[in-house]
Amino acid sequence: MTDSDQPNSRVVFFGDSVCVGQGISIHRGWVTRVASRIEEWGRERGRDLVVVNSSINGNTTRLALERMPYDVQSHGAGILLVQFGMNDCNYWLSDRGVPRVSPGAFAANLEEIVERGVAFGARAVLLNTNHPSVRAAQQPSEAKMSYEESNRAYNQIIRDVAARLKRTVVLTDIERAFLDRTGGDRGSLKRMLLDDGLHLSLAGHDLYYELLAPRIETALRDVYGASPGR
Repeated sequence: MTDSDQPNSRVVFFGDSVCVGQGISIHRGWVTRVASRIEEWGRERGRDLVVVNSSINGNTTRLALERMPYDVQSHGAGILLVQFGMNDCNYWLSDRGVPRVSPGAFAANLEEIVERGVAFGARAVLLNTNHPSVRAAQQPSEAKMSYEESNRAYNQIIRDVAARLKRTVVLTDIERAFLDRTGGDRGSLKRMLLDDGLHLSLAGHDLYYELLAPRIETALRDVYGASPGR
């Protein structure tokens, strides 16, 4: 096997505050915990894997595409996890009744993020829907739906993108997992979130870790499964 045949050694998390772990201690976030598991997996197999969290609070897919050349493409990725949408679906008062990123643009942006990731070495792309919020109140008066209604609609767009790219993308349906775990009970869901009704509490991070650690381990086996040549 030549060097060019070897998968890129970087595992990149590319997302927003869900991946950053806004509102909790750094070491308690699901990405940090998964990163430790990835490095341990690599050490056990003699592989030097590098885990990078290229996530920024408040990012939409539009902002993500603008920074992708440096944050992902400059060094490439063997495995790429993508999670956006909770900012894209939001309505700002200054936007006069349109979401920060329109549904059509959101779908196109996600597809381009995946396409660029693969072009720069990703042999596995994991795409997540987003967890439910408890923000049921109406948004600015021009908005046609509540925040959570918009979040649900954008989660369906993510599912549709994953279905179109099913040969490339592995979907983890976070929204459905949260609803299954809580039974749709608002009180149970609130315990998974911080007081803002949006960002993950420690219990929410625990569930993300439970859902994604085995998915990422499967990707590790698929991409780096054999011991590297000596």
